[in-house]
Amino acid sequence: MPTGAGAGPAVLAMLDFDDAGVVTGHRLVPAESPQLAVMDLSATRGDGIFETISLGGGHAQALEPHLTRFAASAALLELPAPDLGAWRAAVLAVAAELTSTAGTVEEGFVKIVLTRGIEGANVPTGWAYGAVSPDHTAARTSGLRVVLLDRGYRHDIAQTAPWLLAGAKTLSYAVNRAAFREAARRGADDALFVSSDGYLLEGPVSTLVMTTGTHMVTPRTDLGILAGTTQADIFRFAEQCGYETSYELLTPRDLADADAAWLVSSVRHAAPIRAVDGVERTVDGAFSNAVNDFLRTRTE
Repeated sequence: MPTGAGAGPAVLAMLDFDDAGVVTGHRLVPAESPQLAVMDLSATRGDGIFETISLGGGHAQALEPHLTRFAASAALLELPAPDLGAWRAAVLAVAAELTSTAGTVEEGFVKIVLTRGIEGANVPTGWAYGAVSPDHTAARTSGLRVVLLDRGYRHDIAQTAPWLLAGAKTLSYAVNRAAFREAARRGADDALFVSSDGYLLEGPVSTLVMTTGTHMVTPRTDLGILAGTTQADIFRFAEQCGYETSYELLTPRDLADADAAWLVSSVRHAAPIRAVDGVERTVDGAFSNAVNDFLRTRTE
């Protein structure tokens, strides 16, 4: 399922920018109060970027990789380079305030957003929004029914057409939301994109991870897909468990032949794939539980 607003208290920090687009600080404001101008390019054009950082026991998890990817997305969109120190401070302030308000936040998230700002003003807009996560127990234990959807691009789109911004985490999510609706129409819970020339890519909000024996693989990151922050942590955990890990060109046949597979993301964590295009497949419940226990208890 796509990440949405969590249940319970929410915290919002707006970043302040000077006329040159430099961050001067952040301020906590009521989360329910209006903050976005109707001519902000995030609303009118989807022109901006975001990251969603999970909170485990109140700690921001994989914060530095998320900030690194945030900066990479900004560069692809030619947005002003984000002051990562200022964004880090905003994330930590929101996490601390959420913990203060809601008590111990076993699972939560902070979503950071940077937009090109009000059209013509040349000053960015930015905010960090934190809340308690929805309950993803069912997805993590029972697993997901997944359909394969043609993304309509070759696997080398990032090299042949960089202006399509493949691999940037942008606010333009209309296609991703349409993929969820198409999955639901087909009686599934989620989708996995496939390139027009037959290679596995990523889910609308997730990264694919598969195991065969003691080998764990994920699609290569030069395919115009996001480098998964959660996937990287899972690789480190798997290596500690004796798995070999690699990034490869993968096909639907590889998925069918794998011992187990997951769609992984920052908030939902590791959700095993229990069916692909209506064909049931094995779920490795024990390893799923171990991975999710590891992800929930990370302190970085």
